[in-house]
Amino acid sequence: QVQLVESGGGLVQAGGSLRLSCAASGGTFSTYAMGWFRQAPGKEREFVAVISASGSSTRYADSVKGRFTISRDNAKNTVYLQMNSLKPEDTAVYYCAADKNPYGYSIIYSAYDYWGQGTQVTVSS
Repeated sequence: QVQLVESGGGLVQAGGSLRLSCAASGGTFSTYAMGWFRQAPGKEREFVAVISASGSSTRYADSVKGRFTISRDNAKNTVYLQMNSLKPEDTAVYYCAADKNPYGYSIIYSAYDYWGQGTQVTVSS
């Protein structure tokens, strides 16, 4: 069973930065596509970013493109989300997710097999 543990969330002022980490254990991390999703109160969970198993390909939601960067370190079984120029509308619980399909690269949350518990990001105006 794969376990995912997010960290790095917190309270930041608009324009600031945070880096989220997601540490994986119990599986073959280097074969999983990894995604970040977020969910704000009263809203559905939405796609933020995805990185392929090798790390060679990434994709972003239009709302975060140019501000957020997803990366991974397969030697450390960890995926990161660097968030810059944060806005109040980025406030949400952020989740990392693993897709055990080695060719996975989905923006759809139902494609993912494993989820972390989430970490809160709050951006004040």
